[in-house]
Amino acid sequence: MSHELRPFTTVAELVQWSCDHFADVEALVDRRADGQELRMSFTALGERIDGATRAVIGSGVGRGDRVGIWAPNIWEWVVASLGVLSAGGVVVPINTRFKGAEAAYVLERAQARLLFTVTDFLDLDRVALLRDASPVPSLEQIVVMRGEAPTGTVGWDAFLARGDEVDDAVVSAARAAITPQDLSLVMFTSGTTGMPKGAMLEHGALLRGFTDWSEIIGLRRGDRYLIVNPFFHMFGLGAGFLACLMVGATIVPHPVFDVSQVMARVVEERITVLPGPPAIYQTILNHPDLASFDFSTVRLAATGAASIPVELIVAMRDVLGFETVVTGYGLTEGTGLATMCRAGDDPKTIATTSGRAMPDMEVVAVDDDGRALAPGEQGEIWVRGYNVMRGYLDDPEQTAEAVDVDGWLHTGDIGVLDERGYIQITDRKKDMFIVGGFNAYPAEIESILGGHPGIAQVAVVGVPDQRLGEVGVAFVVPVTGAQPEPDQIIAWSREVMANYKVPRQVHLVDALPLNASNKVLKFELRERANRLIPSGE
Repeated sequence: MSHELRPFTTVAELVQWSCDHFADVEALVDRRADGQELRMSFTALGERIDGATRAVIGSGVGRGDRVGIWAPNIWEWVVASLGVLSAGGVVVPINTRFKGAEAAYVLERAQARLLFTVTDFLDLDRVALLRDASPVPSLEQIVVMRGEAPTGTVGWDAFLARGDEVDDAVVSAARAAITPQDLSLVMFTSGTTGMPKGAMLEHGALLRGFTDWSEIIGLRRGDRYLIVNPFFHMFGLGAGFLACLMVGATIVPHPVFDVSQVMARVVEERITVLPGPPAIYQTILNHPDLASFDFSTVRLAATGAASIPVELIVAMRDVLGFETVVTGYGLTEGTGLATMCRAGDDPKTIATTSGRAMPDMEVVAVDDDGRALAPGEQGEIWVRGYNVMRGYLDDPEQTAEAVDVDGWLHTGDIGVLDERGYIQITDRKKDMFIVGGFNAYPAEIESILGGHPGIAQVAVVGVPDQRLGEVGVAFVVPVTGAQPEPDQIIAWSREVMANYKVPRQVHLVDALPLNASNKVLKFELRERANRLIPSGE
């Protein structure tokens, strides 16, 4: 579909268009809070989104107001987010693995007025976690989508009741006022400077990008899409349920990755689409009961976010029977999009490259002076196009560092383009490493570890791991006179940061290796860490 012919340029228009075109197609399958099965058509989903839109307006949220969502992949996440976006609000997704202080930081930076969350997921009460952390003065209301609603919060049904008195004309006016240039999402991404920054993404770019993504991957009407990728990530939100709305595919949310549950759900729901990080497919292929599961319905997979053995791509096709496997590359700052392989690419290309630029996007490798390099020459990857973010929220300095005056997004990733324009990332963004599909930034982890009373200095590096791709290793210089135990530091870390950020090993050292400018020599620490963990475990 040419972008000139796209019938929707805002999420509100997409919701209406999908309901009109796929009315009786099954739109979403999930379990309700009481455990009962829930199935709804696109018409029924549209009615629920309309109810949420009215309730959002009835809650006092207007155009441009920011609303946080801190919850696992459940049907209420889809309805709440699309309700916020259809009312002109801006969704701020929050990582479900975040602790209270991490979530509070994002909500405060975004100046969120309302938060949707849950109190019963994995035995965690997120309202309690938030209340035990720093106060968020901007946060006026908390809506509990599942679980008990503590004093001072409102439950899901009570929230929806707020829309009962909202006039149809008010709702229509709110939808009509949204433009393609309006903000849709503020997605927080950590970086080498430490604390997370909010990338501001617009309706038009989001929809245009994932319409193309859906076409390239071959997503189609009637597909049944098991969304294991978290909704707080662009892989689960844009390439997940928004893409389903665009083509008439069925959204099947999956809240926690458990290989046996995923394999069973593929069979029960006749799943045809199963994207995810490489670790998901490796775990499935290594499962002892693989032979007893029927994967014949699955035809399509999209992966990336880690190095991929060619053998894995071959096994996904030959053992699991997937017709189409593609890989890609993107950053939050680029609406999660930049390059993609194409369906006809050979396994080696899919495994060893991240594809070529998507339509109306430019990707180049440049030298230190910003000059484009010839094919095969290694340099920093720059991206330009409609997909590049408006900027970082309330941070013009960081925005200017990331996006130059000519519109090029400086990714910080090092890579090579071949003669076909296919890109291979050869070095990660500064020191970033990827744990089971999640970006882990040493500067942020080091900043948090610096709050431990026994740590004077710390440096974190990523090392290969057979199951998760990479994991963190911390080198710690103790405070003079202190003797912190590595296991205690790890246990402390689990209390204050998301689990994927927690170092898997801690090594006490007398000093960190420094260069002449007193910067830590991370490459030396990586070599040392790999010697300490030769098996990559």
